[in-house]
Amino acid sequence: MSGYPTVDTRSRCVLPFAAEPVELPLLRRIVRDQLAVWGLPTLTDDAQLAVTELTTNVIKHVGVGTSATLVLEPTPTEGRLRVEIHDKSHSAPVVAQQSRDEESGRGLQMLAALAVDWGTVLTATGKAVWCELALQSDRQCRRIQRGAAVLAAYRDLFDSPFPAAVWRPQAMEESVTDLITDVLQWLAAQGCDPDDILDRAQSCYEGEAEAA
Repeated sequence: MSGYPTVDTRSRCVLPFAAEPVELPLLRRIVRDQLAVWGLPTLTDDAQLAVTELTTNVIKHVGVGTSATLVLEPTPTEGRLRVEIHDKSHSAPVVAQQSRDEESGRGLQMLAALAVDWGTVLTATGKAVWCELALQSDRQCRRIQRGAAVLAAYRDLFDSPFPAAVWRPQAMEESVTDLITDVLQWLAAQGCDPDDILDRAQSCYEGEAEAA
């Protein structure tokens, strides 16, 4: 997977990869880091499991080393996180009826139980198997999306040394600190009280977090 982008701070993450067992830990790490950037860490376990199951299905039924693509996309208006795995096969997966003693073939059953919805879409080059996980409240989702967009624009404006391809939580925290500092400086220049604004923002955040 070396050379591919690992984190996209915008509202959609697209990652080509080779469907091989060795890539699974890297995919799970990318999912964790991307959701942290979007402010959705509570979805990490479910999203990692979904990506693992969908990729494993490609490895088993399409072939080791198959070219595949991971797509992550929050859809705040629907209150969901969409997870897709694209591959080159037009054969749609089928949920098999497994006996209680069978250890394989349960991935799609687990996915169906985990997700709000899931399915398969045939594409010009193969198919995409997708699932959707429930997000937080619509209000939280809209705030998260706006925050991600503002932070990405701020990074691009000042040509951040941390491009999207290598943006990690530490670099993200540094950029957020710089952004907040700039806003506080601007507020002071307008004759506002930065401490008062910070207190109001903290109270708003805590109230919405408690209501979620």
